[in-house]
Amino acid sequence: MKPKYIIGLLVVAGALAYLIFGGLGQNLVYFITPSEYFQQADRYQNRQVRLGGLVKQGSLDYNPQTLELRFVVTDGVKEIPIRSSGSTPPALFGENRGVVVEGRFQGETFVSQNLLVKHSETYQAPKEGWTPDEVRKLIEGTQ
Repeated sequence: MKPKYIIGLLVVAGALAYLIFGGLGQNLVYFITPSEYFQQADRYQNRQVRLGGLVKQGSLDYNPQTLELRFVVTDGVKEIPIRSSGSTPPALFGENRGVVVEGRFQGETFVSQNLLVKHSETYQAPKEGWTPDEVRKLIEGTQ
């Protein structure tokens, strides 16, 4: 095989590796848990981060007049209060459900600009003839 073909193949292989591995790193969604935050709290202050966990039971407080949403995210070990404002919570958002919030820590409170709701990957289609109430119960039962 001629050296110019070998060099050409190496350049193409290098370009493909860069596209695959370089692009992959930019598209991954990383988040920290409340326990990880408390291990290195200084590192995350005044930085845009993603925080993930479960919405703690009994912590959800939403004011539809001011569009202010407050809740607590927990990983089962540590808890962090969250404050979000300016939008209605997504339909799948609720207590004991997974959530990832984007924003910044302000002291001990996390101020969120974006709310990403995690949901079950199990899909069950509504059966023919179901009423809207039956469909709602199906959706609410999926956690």
